[in-house]
Amino acid sequence: MEANETLLQMKYARIIEQIAADLGISNVDAMDLFYNSRTFQLISQGIADLHCRSDRYLAEEVERENETHSFSLAVGNKEGEEQAG
Repeated sequence: MEANETLLQMKYARIIEQIAADLGISNVDAMDLFYNSRTFQLISQGIADLHCRSDRYLAEEVERENETHSFSLAVGNKEGEEQAG
């Protein structure tokens, strides 16, 4: 199913606002987080009709991605410090 581009842009704006509110960050930071997420890539490619999911669900997916990515970076940095030390 192909979504109307205008409706998708409106959905993206709502998701970004939700991310900003949930994480207590600026809309600009939330936009950066969203547009660089795997979730955005999947929505924009029309995978699994993700655009049909609720804004809340999609915002939470992006937030989970960010937590996982941040955790991976933290673990990677810690392992690098241990090897250097």
